[in-house]
Amino acid sequence: MTQFADPSAYYRLHLFICTNQRPEGHPRGSCARQGAEGLRDYLKARAKELGLGDVRVNSAGCLDRCELGPVLVIYPEGVWYSLSTHEDAEEILTTHLLRGGRVERLLRRPEDGPRRPA
Repeated sequence: MTQFADPSAYYRLHLFICTNQRPEGHPRGSCARQGAEGLRDYLKARAKELGLGDVRVNSAGCLDRCELGPVLVIYPEGVWYSLSTHEDAEEILTTHLLRGGRVERLLRRPEDGPRRPA
């Protein structure tokens, strides 16, 4: 069998922010109803302003962590954050994307929130 090397990554980091919208009053909540679209727009604009051409910010459908929303996940690292303000977004941009650190107060681990489906 011939081995092939994976191609280089097109983006260094890929941010997916949930913008899923559920009906008003849904028991699990809704990232869109908690301002996720505005946060996504802010992250996109600021990443561009900061010259982060190797980073992509995208909307995502439901990431199934609604109770923690709005949520975003950064790949390829698989690091999850909850955020609710532009200040939170700015801290993620500067601490994680620019400096390679983590924003501890916004981190979400597998044990946070709902359990993964079996």
